[in-house]
Amino acid sequence: MDMSSSHWTAADLPAFDGRTVVVTGANSGVGFGTATLLSRAGAHVVLAVRDIGRGNEAARRIGGSNEVRRLDLADQESIREFAGEWAGEIAILVNNAGVAMVPEGRTKDGFEMQFGTNHLGHFALTNRLLPHITDRVVNLASGAHKVGSIDFDDLDYAKSGYSPVKAYGRSKLANLLFTLELERRLRRAGSTVRAMASHPGYAATELGTANRNKFLVGIVHLAGRYLAQTPEKAALPTLFAATQDLPGASYVGPDGRGEMHGYPTLVGRSAQASDVHAAQRLWEVSEELTGVRFGLS
Repeated sequence: MDMSSSHWTAADLPAFDGRTVVVTGANSGVGFGTATLLSRAGAHVVLAVRDIGRGNEAARRIGGSNEVRRLDLADQESIREFAGEWAGEIAILVNNAGVAMVPEGRTKDGFEMQFGTNHLGHFALTNRLLPHITDRVVNLASGAHKVGSIDFDDLDYAKSGYSPVKAYGRSKLANLLFTLELERRLRRAGSTVRAMASHPGYAATELGTANRNKFLVGIVHLAGRYLAQTPEKAALPTLFAATQDLPGASYVGPDGRGEMHGYPTLVGRSAQASDVHAAQRLWEVSEELTGVRFGLS
């Protein structure tokens, strides 16, 4: 792959005929764009979604070979059921779903909602599905990881006080640390599977608008109409990470100013997101909280 190329598009996707891809949160936004482009490339796309009705409508619009399966990442039992019912190979798992900037809340298992969904949900799902995965795991992070920090003694903000922005940043930092440690464990296990991370830049989606002031949401949507990338354009970093010959734990985002728009390229991450000791500790804490261990051990 010529890394100097700055105009990689969906037209450069390899054929996916006969290969199965699982995309969490595929019924809308970047997940929908990702699933759509993979379907066009010939993949059998599994839409792993919380709302079956919305998933079925998205599947109808995507077309091609696809199926809808229920998955609630805020419920460890739902994750256990989804993985337990799986049979066959998964070429690529795209951990796309997430919640953003939501009011303080808890998952069904009592975890802080953003950390519990965005990180712990995908941590458990990935490790439960890992024996089936043959190629890549792609975790969607965000530029917001740069404002995130992880206090292992206060994961639910009982001491410091909850902030939607702080909690979102923490969950996205966790996504990158998870990628780093997953890649290390895969290499140690002698696996050919690679762990990757990506972020979409600025995309016009519903993420982060739940329970917000309708007037402000309207302004965001108006701005998005003129400034944001389409879901399919925003999906390109994910697809690049999923298909190109990149080192494990690579982080892909848009090449434009501020990484908000553009074509996929390798991008930087914060020093905290590169901390291998924090990545190992996060893994150990995640195992304790979820009861799920490394899927290939």
